[in-house]
Amino acid sequence: MTIRGETWAVLLAAGSGTRLATATEGRRKQFLPLEGLPLFWKSARTLAALPAVRGLVFVFPPSELTQRKAELHELLARCPLGIPCLAAPGGERRQDSVRYGLEQLPRQCGRVLVHDAARPFASASLARRVLDALEQGAAGAVPGLAVTDTIKRVDAREAILATLDRAELRSVQTPQGFDRAILEKAHAVALDEGWEVTDDASLVEQWIQRGLAPQTSPDGPPAVVVVPGEETNVKITTPGDLQRLRPARSAQAVSGFGYDVHRYCLEPSDGPARPMVLGGVPVPEGPDLLAHSDGDVLLHALTDAILGCCAGGDIGDHFPDNAEENENRASGIFVKEAQAIARERGVRLAHVDLTVIAQTPRLGPYKERIRESVARLLELDPECVNIKATTEERLGFTGEKRGIKAVALVNAERE
Repeated sequence: MTIRGETWAVLLAAGSGTRLATATEGRRKQFLPLEGLPLFWKSARTLAALPAVRGLVFVFPPSELTQRKAELHELLARCPLGIPCLAAPGGERRQDSVRYGLEQLPRQCGRVLVHDAARPFASASLARRVLDALEQGAAGAVPGLAVTDTIKRVDAREAILATLDRAELRSVQTPQGFDRAILEKAHAVALDEGWEVTDDASLVEQWIQRGLAPQTSPDGPPAVVVVPGEETNVKITTPGDLQRLRPARSAQAVSGFGYDVHRYCLEPSDGPARPMVLGGVPVPEGPDLLAHSDGDVLLHALTDAILGCCAGGDIGDHFPDNAEENENRASGIFVKEAQAIARERGVRLAHVDLTVIAQTPRLGPYKERIRESVARLLELDPECVNIKATTEERLGFTGEKRGIKAVALVNAERE
């Protein structure tokens, strides 16, 4: 089964959070502060940073929809996500909230990620695993962890009825991904027949098990599969979980410096020419560049600076310019991989200062777009990203319009 169309995400932030009401003084957990912003915004940034995701639908409590839409508008003005964002009212049950969110999806959406805002620490890598499973033909994909405890099934008297085989059990998480048409059909049947479920995978599973799913391959109807989950992808549920939202008690300040140069393609015989891209933003006025990858000199310098923060070597160690897989590769991938290495080593980026040195083209009209693009890529507030452009007064190779260079300084904290 090949799923066509765009990928959108539905972010569920409509829960009442009654179990935490006392500990949070009545505030809904999805709106508690995390890193200076509402908790749900952490997941929004992660999902929006995925190249495959083309839009987001936020599902808010229906009684607060007007207020939350206004807050969303303010957040987007302050921290643009770079993709369309819509809002929908939630329902009485989780499955109702999902259904209302699905109703907001545009016609061109072919697959959908459904994520709980109460799981703010889900990573982009986790979401990519879910999407990869859909690409490989699954009707749905959910992250799951192996169950390590022995699980007993009991009756109303707490008498043990059976011991379950934990090798066959998984504790599932979100984001969960689905073929949009299949998920909508499963929700329609659930509404007609009064099904009560705790996640969307359950709806699709029942829909398939009842023989309602069409056979799409010789092997039978589509299936929902489990992909590896993450131990850190916890759901904020109990008062003890609130400790996870508090900043670390101590951290070491670290910094990294990056520098990169690319020649302009002045003659067709010079080599592979790439259209100018800076910080992920096309600059059609600029000369073509000689490069093995896409030639984004700014992101190459940024990649080296990030690796410098965690003593991770340099860009050539991880993405050699003679490797076939890196030919014309988007440099944003290098940045995200460098950031993943930094995170694995306990390093979190705090501030980025970037400078482009070139006699041509003029970069003034592009600076704000580049800043927003880099902020989205790094999942940082735009206020934590600075972009500068300068010339070398017609001196050197940049002054002679033979090339371009960039430098990057990254400040970070190491746990």
